[in-house]
Amino acid sequence: MKQLARFGLTVLLSGLLAPATFGAPHPVSGDRATWHPLTVTLIGPDSSETASPNPYLDVRLSVRFENGEAAYDVPGYYAADGTAAETGAEAGNVWRVHFVPDRAGEWRYTISFRTGEGIALSDDPDAGTALEGDGETGSISVEPDEEARGLLRYVGERYLRYAGSGEWFLKAGADSPENFLAYEGFDGERGRSTAGEEREGEAALAPRHVYAPHVPDFRGGDPTWRGSRGKGIIGALNYLAGKGVNSVYFLTMNVAGDGNDVWPWRTSEERFRFDCSKLDQWEIVFSHMDRLGIALHVVLTETENESLMELEEGGVFFAERRKLYYRELVARFGHHRAIVWNLGEENGWDDRHKDSTANAGLPNSHEQRKAFADHLRAIDPYDRPIVVHTLPGRQMDIYSQLLGHESFEGASLQISPVEQVHAETMKWVERSAEKGRPWVVNLDEIGPASDGVLPDADDPDHDAVRHHALWGNLMAGGGGCEWYFGYKYPHNDLNLEDFRSRDRMWDQTRHAVEFFRKHLPFPEMRSADGYVMRDGAWVLAKPGSVYAVYLPPTPTGEDPPRPANLWLPSAEYAVRWYDPRNGGALREGPVTTVSGPGYRSLGPPPGDPSDDWVTLVTLTGTAPKEVPPPPR
Repeated sequence: MKQLARFGLTVLLSGLLAPATFGAPHPVSGDRATWHPLTVTLIGPDSSETASPNPYLDVRLSVRFENGEAAYDVPGYYAADGTAAETGAEAGNVWRVHFVPDRAGEWRYTISFRTGEGIALSDDPDAGTALEGDGETGSISVEPDEEARGLLRYVGERYLRYAGSGEWFLKAGADSPENFLAYEGFDGERGRSTAGEEREGEAALAPRHVYAPHVPDFRGGDPTWRGSRGKGIIGALNYLAGKGVNSVYFLTMNVAGDGNDVWPWRTSEERFRFDCSKLDQWEIVFSHMDRLGIALHVVLTETENESLMELEEGGVFFAERRKLYYRELVARFGHHRAIVWNLGEENGWDDRHKDSTANAGLPNSHEQRKAFADHLRAIDPYDRPIVVHTLPGRQMDIYSQLLGHESFEGASLQISPVEQVHAETMKWVERSAEKGRPWVVNLDEIGPASDGVLPDADDPDHDAVRHHALWGNLMAGGGGCEWYFGYKYPHNDLNLEDFRSRDRMWDQTRHAVEFFRKHLPFPEMRSADGYVMRDGAWVLAKPGSVYAVYLPPTPTGEDPPRPANLWLPSAEYAVRWYDPRNGGALREGPVTTVSGPGYRSLGPPPGDPSDDWVTLVTLTGTAPKEVPPPPR
């Protein structure tokens, strides 16, 4: 067995890591089946969150897993006593790596465990000196799980897809509160500005989240930590999943930002030492999201702090503390089933925070965004989708520079007013396809910032949001939506406690996604608004086979327009209707069949014609021999 290396740098001599005793094989936990996370645990050098050498920066654990042609280099991390979520421990000798096997059979693994000043940021496999366990090998036998969804991945199309089941993903998500992880039940420092402080254009600060209205949504058998902590946040996730929500947006760092209440480090000023117990508690929550089928939309910075780490190092191009931050998040959480990495909220805002003490609000450049994404792609073994969020009106400035770049998979749109959603979504769907790398174009925030999606009590029907934002994105070929809650209303982007405040909006979002999933081959369809003759109507089509026609609501005081005419090629088609407000089964109207070629009336809907409706037109007879475009 290899002997523990001595640290060669004088600065490290005072805190030498004690020798470890390694058993063979190494403990492996988790279901040994495809697409199930496995955890390899090393009982290694003693250390602590405050030790020198720094166990996060000056020690590098990674494991290479191989099975035939498949090979993954997976970063590991320091885990204190291995049960820090329960004990709150800051010290111990447990080191871990999480791995997700994508195929059955025997996986061989080789451990790289080395030390040296700043070695965690080096990609040289021989950097530093070996710790005991470096070079050791083992194997894990994995059985197939034919029913597992697998990891959510970008597959070169405008929708994400689960690698195991092949299921396509349409987002129905929560964008608020952005400080979802500012939860009272987590360990760690709780610094923030004074609760209740009013700031122009932002929500008033509030105490850390408790999510008390959702404690009754906690179920027996759900996870908790340190006794009974976690019932509020776990119950909130249960409620959201029950409403069809499949994505939650959250910041992992908002130091110097709106809330100043979320970070992975020991303190808000620290950047090179992480809080093991807090991050293990995050892991419990994220694992519950996996069980519920909720994707992790991980937002790495916000606009107020997008350059904070670079400025803290004197204005460098790419800060070492950012690289370590990325590595730690990938090592601890990169194994989760559905992750989207978002480089930052409202990235590139260059006309604010000029008087900021830390100048943290200075914008990232186009070159930095590419470099950050490239680095994240290099250290993430599973190539998870990477996006970046922008301000309303700044999409052209930011996204035009990223089209076709191999480390970007989509757009995270913020749009105000909502009437622009359909056209803006279509623009980036089409422009990215023209560059040969189609993007997943999501709507992740709507304005104005004061409003967003209002509470049900203030806007029970959500007509404008449903029409322009939800269906506007989906009918343009977008990947789905998340909902932001404006700062002038209760349960907003910083102080939300009760997700039921928008209960009806979750229902309407679920109805839209269910229609697409049950009735449309949507990955094969494209926006084709020119096929319909009716103002404001939208069409998503697989020409000659299936057409979805969204007919907008009639403005108050106006007479409903005449029935829409849809251009169809020579064949027979069935006509059915869907209620986007209430969902449910497809319904028949007065016109149940139509035949092409030419423009054909779809007739009136089976309900109030002033409401919005979706018409589903599907081929019933022999497919047309040719499908020419409509004449206009």
